[in-house]
Amino acid sequence: MTATLAVPASAEVISLSDERASIRRRVLQRSARAVAEEAFARAGDYDEDGAYPAADVAALHESGLLTAVLPVKCGGAGLTGLSLSEVLRSVGSGNLPLGRLFEGHVNALELVVRYGNPQRVDLVAAETRAGRLFGVWNTDDANGLRLIHRHGRSWLEGRKILASGAGYIERPLVTATDENGRRLIVLPKLATPDRADLSRWTPHGMRASATGTVDFTGIEIAPLEIVGSEGDYERQPWFSAGAWRFAAVHLGGMERLFDLLRRHLQETNRGQDPHQAARLARAAMAVETARLWVAQAASTTEAPLGSRAPEQLVAYVNLARLAVEAAALDLMQLVQRSVGLHAFMRPNPIERISRDLATYLRQPGPDRALTDAASWLLAQPMSVQDLWR
Repeated sequence: MTATLAVPASAEVISLSDERASIRRRVLQRSARAVAEEAFARAGDYDEDGAYPAADVAALHESGLLTAVLPVKCGGAGLTGLSLSEVLRSVGSGNLPLGRLFEGHVNALELVVRYGNPQRVDLVAAETRAGRLFGVWNTDDANGLRLIHRHGRSWLEGRKILASGAGYIERPLVTATDENGRRLIVLPKLATPDRADLSRWTPHGMRASATGTVDFTGIEIAPLEIVGSEGDYERQPWFSAGAWRFAAVHLGGMERLFDLLRRHLQETNRGQDPHQAARLARAAMAVETARLWVAQAASTTEAPLGSRAPEQLVAYVNLARLAVEAAALDLMQLVQRSVGLHAFMRPNPIERISRDLATYLRQPGPDRALTDAASWLLAQPMSVQDLWR
C-alpha cells in the first residue's frame, strides 16, 4: 500500500490565492496594453501646452489599473516589482505624459501604503476606487511649502512647482516643512482647479502632462491628512530605489520608437540596406539593454528588504536609471539617422515621442546618482561576479 502525503488545507488556500493573484496580474498586464494602444491613437491630439489626457486617465480607472498597486484587502492587486514594470512599460508605450502621470500615482499610493496607518490607507484606497488620480509633488519654489500649526488648526502656506497633473489631481501627496523643521508627507484636498498655473510650462516635450505651479496657501490640513513621520519621504532605500519606475516608463517609450522605426523600414523597403540594417540591430540592442536593467531593478526591489543592504539596492537602481537614459539617447539618435528629416516633422509620432522622451529623461541628480553608485562600488571587497548577489 502506497502512502499518500497529505497536503495541509492551509497550503491549498495559499495555492489558490496565489493562482488568483497570478491571473489578476495577467489581466492587468493585458489591460495596460489595451489602454496603451488607445492612448497612442489619440496622443497627437493631446500634444498641446497645458493639455491633460483625461480620456486615458479614465481608461486607467475603468481597466482597474489605478488600484493595481493597492493591497488586495483594499480592492487592489498588490502589483509590485516585475509585474508592475510590465504595466508601466505598456502605459509608457502608449503616451509618455500619461506614463508620467500614472507613475506619479503609483508612487503616491506606495508611499501611503508604506508609511500610513490603516485609516490613511483606507482614505486613499476609497478615493482611488472612485477614479481619483494621485500624484507626488515634492519640488518647492524658493520659499518652500510650509505646514503651520496654531490655535489647534493646521494649514499650508506656499507653492509647489513642476507639479504634473496640476489642476486635475484633487489629492496630491506633497512634502511640507513645519515650524520645527520637520519635513512631513501631507495629503491636502484641492477643492478647486484655479490654484494651478500652467502658463510657465512651455517645454520641448511632455506638453500633455499638465505640469505647473500650485498654490496651497490657506488649505486646512486635518490630522488624517498627515502621513507617517518626519523624514519618511526621503527615507532610503525607497527614496532612490523607486527610480526604476520612471525608467520603466522610459523603456515603454523606447519600445514604441523601435516599433515605429521597424515599420518605417518595412514600408519604405529600406531595411535591406546594410547601414539601415545595422542601425536597426543596434536599436534592438539599446532597447534590450534598457529592458534587462529595468527588469533586474524591479525584481531586486521586490525582494525582502533584509536580503540586500539598502546601499546596494540604491546603487543598483541608480545605475539602472542611468543605463536606461544612455540607451534611450542612443536609440533616438539611431532612429533619427535612419528616418531622416521625417523624424523631426509633425505629426509623425516619432517626432512627438522623441521630444517627450528627451524631456522626460531629464530626471534630477544624474551626476550624484552616478557618483554615489561609484562610491559604493569602490568600497566593496568582493569580485564583480558577486557584487549584486
